Amino acid sequence: METRKVQQTGGSTYIISLPKQWAEKVGITPGARVGVQPQPNGKLLISPEVDSKPIRKKTIDISNVTGRMLERAIIATYLAGYDIMEFAAPKITAEQKKVIRDVCHKLIGPEIIEEQSNFVLVQDILSPNELSVKKAVQRMALITTSMFNDSVIAFCNCDTDLATDVMERDNEVDRLYMVISKQFKAVLCGTGFTDQDTTIEEYHNYRMVAAPIERIADHAHRIAHMVLMFPPELDEKRTEEITKMADFAMDTFKKSVESVITLNPKMANQVIENQTDMDTFITHFNRAYFDKSVDLSFGTMISIRTIIDSIGRITDYAANIGELAIDASIDSPNVKW
Repeated sequence: METRKVQQTGGSTYIISLPKQWAEKVGITPGARVGVQPQPNGKLLISPEVDSKPIRKKTIDISNVTGRMLERAIIATYLAGYDIMEFAAPKITAEQKKVIRDVCHKLIGPEIIEEQSNFVLVQDILSPNELSVKKAVQRMALITTSMFNDSVIAFCNCDTDLATDVMERDNEVDRLYMVISKQFKAVLCGTGFTDQDTTIEEYHNYRMVAAPIERIADHAHRIAHMVLMFPPELDEKRTEEITKMADFAMDTFKKSVESVITLNPKMANQVIENQTDMDTFITHFNRAYFDKSVDLSFGTMISIRTIIDSIGRITDYAANIGELAIDASIDSPNVKW
């Protein structure tokens, strides 16, 4: 690494010289203007591109690549942070174009801007400044909370319409998760940045938090799916007990997210301790209302086992978020234990 001595000019301005070899390579001449952008990790990015960062384009040959393989290739290209993605083949089939359209609809930003028989051009039109990583995580948490609450209501009332709606909302959580993953990779690799007020450590923490939130949404989807597969027949007492456990799990989840946003280790520790209480609740429910029950149909037994398992796992994921909150808060000057 080369070093440059910082000098002062005009009484208030610090200056450094640019390496001549680099300047000539990128086309910088005396009198030219360069872009200067502070990075989240405290570094300063000097770029010959004043108005915008260079457009990054990736071309992928999708000959004989179809179905889930094509879907994974598109998502991988998106997560890599390319601005323009070109999918080419001697002849792109209607099935391949459908996969490309469907994946673009599932992601935030990519839009098909041109397509012909032998290529499809996709551009990511999302501006990084439009959605901060913190707001994306909070949005994920809100949608996941509503999904879980509605999945329990659908379960207890055998509401197939509400269950279907819950399952469709899972796509929105997945889209936000992809955006967060993409933003973090861009910051980590130095290919871009989204928020000067957010450090790399904070990007890392929010990316780590997004993963268990996405898993919790998957469990809400799983509960809703049970309503369609094996509509449960519940008596009032079982419904009441399941609702109590679900409310406890969701309260734990909401506190775990709040503990990360506010860097509150005291609340995070409470969230972690709730794991033990949930284990006790589940053990009691199984002994009193499930293990020796002879009044339940086979389908209802499967549904109950599924929702109880998901409620327990949601509490576990919330505890994981609580541990992340404790780790993230350790360097905060205002932490109260």
